[in-house]
Amino acid sequence: MPATSSWYKFQEHFMMVYKTLNRNKALAFYKRSIFLVNPGFQLSFSLIVCSIIFISSLLYPIILMDFLTELMNRFPAIQENMKLAQTDLIIFLGVIQLIFISMVFIMFIFLTHKIAGPMHKLKNHLANIRQGGPITPLTFRNGDHFHDVAEEVSLFLETLSANQESDFQYLDEVALYIDNLAPVVPDDKKPVLSEISRRLLDIKSRYKENL
Repeated sequence: MPATSSWYKFQEHFMMVYKTLNRNKALAFYKRSIFLVNPGFQLSFSLIVCSIIFISSLLYPIILMDFLTELMNRFPAIQENMKLAQTDLIIFLGVIQLIFISMVFIMFIFLTHKIAGPMHKLKNHLANIRQGGPITPLTFRNGDHFHDVAEEVSLFLETLSANQESDFQYLDEVALYIDNLAPVVPDDKKPVLSEISRRLLDIKSRYKENL
């Protein structure tokens, strides 16, 4: 019985670990599969590019249609066959154009994801610090753009953190100086020193947690 009980406990523990790993994998896949991080930017940019490409590509069918029209005017005998061929050619070019524009649109959704993703992470990172979160380095995924921006932001945050630490050391010295000064200050001035000490503690407690 003890062996059987241990075996059942092992099975339960294994299933819990297995479900946790699968849930984490699914969550990671979900995060990586979100390509519209900033739909407003990505969709508008992709549509603008596709519109420019579409308008530019209309030049070739127009030239081709003019050529076929001129050919039919010069050779009336083939006019009927050329009209059928012209209709088929318009349909063929329309389908090719639609497929090409769709491929370009999807490609630019992927490309803009490499831009919108880092900017989205940068915004969330700074918002988290602004809301009282810890000051930590910023990193982007492999394959994303603007890694130099992440490095510069990380250096800035590191410098900011170091400067805060230096300022806090100075505040500690000021607080110690005030404590030593309190016994020799007249009683009517002690409330002022107490208020200064309270404000110094408030400043340190407000930012110390982020270091």
